[in-house]
Amino acid sequence: MGAFTTMTSKGQVTIPKDMRDRLNLTAGTRLYMTEVEGKIVAMPKNKKISDLFGILGDIPKGMSLSKESARQSIMDYLVEDDERIKREWLETPT
Repeated sequence: MGAFTTMTSKGQVTIPKDMRDRLNLTAGTRLYMTEVEGKIVAMPKNKKISDLFGILGDIPKGMSLSKESARQSIMDYLVEDDERIKREWLETPT
C-alpha cells in the first residue's frame, strides 16, 4: 500500500500515520535508506539484536556456538533477508 507525501526544502518527508502505526515506527526510529533502480527504499531499524533470538533454530545437541559464530550466522541471515526484500520490492507491480 502506498501513499503520496511531499519532501520539504530540507529533504524531509512525512511517513503517513497508517504506515507508521502498521510498522510500529515512533519518533527517533532510525531508517536505512537505499536506492534500488531509481526507487527509494526505507527499512526501519526498530529491532534489537535480542529480538532475533531463535530465528536460526536450536543449536544441535553437543555443539556450542561462539559469539563470533552467532554474529556471523545472524549477519548471513540478515543479508539474505535484505536480498529477499529487495527482490520482492522489484517484483511488486507499480
